[in-house]
Amino acid sequence: MTITFVSSPIALDRDADLPLLLEAARERGIDAEITIWDDPAVDWKAYDAVVVRSCWNYTTRRDEFLDWAGSVPRLHNSPEVLAWNTDKVYLRQIEAAGVPIIETRWNIADGEDIGDHAEWVVKPTVSAGSMDTARWESPADVYAHSAALVGAGRTSMTQPYVSSVDEEGETAMLFFGGEFSHAIRKGPILARGEGIRQDRDGRGENQVRTPTPAQHEVAAAALAAVDEVLGHPADLLYARVDLVTGADGSPLVIELELTEPYLFLVLADGGAGRLVDAVAARI
Repeated sequence: MTITFVSSPIALDRDADLPLLLEAARERGIDAEITIWDDPAVDWKAYDAVVVRSCWNYTTRRDEFLDWAGSVPRLHNSPEVLAWNTDKVYLRQIEAAGVPIIETRWNIADGEDIGDHAEWVVKPTVSAGSMDTARWESPADVYAHSAALVGAGRTSMTQPYVSSVDEEGETAMLFFGGEFSHAIRKGPILARGEGIRQDRDGRGENQVRTPTPAQHEVAAAALAAVDEVLGHPADLLYARVDLVTGADGSPLVIELELTEPYLFLVLADGGAGRLVDAVAARI
């Protein structure tokens, strides 16, 4: 049994999940290695499973990345899932399926209604690691940021800043092979007045968290919505559901990470082994 975890040059020294996955595979007698998604020398047919991990440079080359994904046999998650999940307009579809998300407006123009909020977050729908994402107090900054994204040929999304994040952080719930593995409290990364954020490394303070029953319920609904939207079981090898707490105390989905999420395996006792076992179960 031979598997590969697929990364990118910018992630090789930054993705702490990778060595843990290699170690877990070797403990189970599985041949495993790290490959780079755009390396033309790789023979993808040689692997029993190709697991997309930290392909963090795909955002400026999304079409090329999806073409690559479509050419790789035994890819996890599937090329269909990657194509759907790499543009955050998917939030519209899971909301339509009944999943609670943060109130979102798309491609707002100067003067359009952005709601009566103290702060907003503006970001592109195709991005990773909070690239080109900012927290604003001024509507003028909100409109200007959205206009800049749209002017560059990108789709913008504008959301109210959820104030609970400053104290509570986000809750990232990780699922491997459809089963809950672990959850992490992600610290806030958008400081007030900081402007556009460009640095993926600053993840804030992270720690293990026990999700509430309500968070489990919303996460399950979000994963079920993927099957509903695609029209068939997505058969997800891995998934990360990121949640925040709304003003009324209920969980809201901020993102559904099915492409290249950081898995926080350093904080998850046995987490790397659970993912490797889920891979092996598919071979």
